[in-house]
Amino acid sequence: MRKDRLYFLTFISISVIFLIIASFGVKYFIKVSANQLIEIQLESSKREANEISRLSHYQISAGIDKQNVVKNIQHAIENTHNKASFICVFDWSGKEVCHPDITKVGQKVNSDQSLIKSLSEEDSSDKLYDLLLNQRKENDSLSNTDKLSEIVYIAPVKDSDLIVAAHINLNKVSAQIRKLKTSFYTIFALMGGLIILSSFIAVRIIGSYYEKQLEQKNTDLESELLNLSKLNTDLIAYQQKVVQNTKEESLESSSSIESNTEITKESSKKRILTYIRNELVPVPITNISYIYTENTITYIVCFDGNKSTSNDSLDDMLINLDTSLFFRANRQFIISITAIAKIIKYGNSQLKILIKDADVEIIISKNKAAEFRQWLNI
Repeated sequence: MRKDRLYFLTFISISVIFLIIASFGVKYFIKVSANQLIEIQLESSKREANEISRLSHYQISAGIDKQNVVKNIQHAIENTHNKASFICVFDWSGKEVCHPDITKVGQKVNSDQSLIKSLSEEDSSDKLYDLLLNQRKENDSLSNTDKLSEIVYIAPVKDSDLIVAAHINLNKVSAQIRKLKTSFYTIFALMGGLIILSSFIAVRIIGSYYEKQLEQKNTDLESELLNLSKLNTDLIAYQQKVVQNTKEESLESSSSIESNTEITKESSKKRILTYIRNELVPVPITNISYIYTENTITYIVCFDGNKSTSNDSLDDMLINLDTSLFFRANRQFIISITAIAKIIKYGNSQLKILIKDADVEIIISKNKAAEFRQWLNI
């Protein structure tokens, strides 16, 4: 149940994050795309207005009557006002002389002069986009037969009183932008659904994989703990066995030994000679807790904390010790079975040995650990 709740919260989190990012991203993409669309429309309108202006100038310069030129332009542009952009012509008095909607010929030109001026600047598409946003409510209130347009560029005809104007049909451009918005929202919705769904599936797959890995690690850890517990149990049993055999050996020594001893070797020494300063001191082997080397000096540490030195190396010391009682833990330490307080798992398959009444930790490597386990099961 907890997993299902976690996956549900993950799904909700991914959805919320995507919606927050998409809410900002989609507006930016729509504005950039709309500006590019408007920019293309403006450039097309300007080019058309300049071409009509130059053509009219060439015709008038060639001696063609101005009224015939106006008639030809009217015939060419008639019924084009339903497109996104169209051309009209007016004179210096501001009266329409050519217009796609012939009913508007002779009427005064009604346009935003500040807009025409601002559209000559570099960010003209931004200004027209803002105008479209501001005029949207006004457009919605108009009837379907009303067409709202704005002059976005003027090109005077040389050597005449005619002025060619490029119009932008705001309703048409607004419809194109709305269509663009719909496309973007549809794409973002589909993309968002795929991203959220794929992310949710990926989270579940990855989560399941790591859950299995974690379960396997827990199983391995439990197995290691059981092995470690068994190892400590074997240690205690072996220590008790050593103590018991030591007592039996003492009794057998006083009453002349009958047969073989189970653990202690007859050939091994009972004590070793060590140095305390310049004094030669014999140390019973049963009193030795551990032996270690440091700076080429071999130290013998007893259970009572007394420390002495020897001229022998650890290899030489181990020859004179009973290997059923002492173990070479690593290159630096030899430990007594009765001195081990606890065995702890350390690192990757390594073991850490804690010594009784001593602030020392002895590490047994991975390769040596198997030999140590075998030694405890003697």
